[in-house]
Amino acid sequence: MSNFNRFMKVNKVQKQNAKYAPTKSLIDETGKPMEFEFRHITSRQNEELRESCTVDVPVRGKANMFRAKLNVSKYLAEMIVESTVCPDLYNKELQDSYGVMTPAELLFAMVDDPGEYQELCIWIQNFQGFTETLDEKVKAAKN
Repeated sequence: MSNFNRFMKVNKVQKQNAKYAPTKSLIDETGKPMEFEFRHITSRQNEELRESCTVDVPVRGKANMFRAKLNVSKYLAEMIVESTVCPDLYNKELQDSYGVMTPAELLFAMVDDPGEYQELCIWIQNFQGFTETLDEKVKAAKN
């Protein structure tokens, strides 16, 4: 096999879905926390998420100058929503049961413990291939 042929899609390893129990407040009939199922997103989907969560903010002291700023909280929530296979966060009946109207609101309602949500954010970033969390990158950039 030539080097070129090694790069063909047929040789690309398919990423598997993973399960993770993001909260202890949703339990099955045996009392065990219920696992959500997550899938990998593509680089293109990630860029689209980043762009949708980025706004131009004015630069202080510089008229008509703007810089891009990522809304990290919104980006992480949207990444989790996009990655979630089960439960279906777009399911109207499920949203109605929590009294919410969007998948992101449903996510926050289902994983309503701040510590558990933070752990989910860290887990999803690692699952999606980020070796450092966004918060760590932001802190490093500020220093």
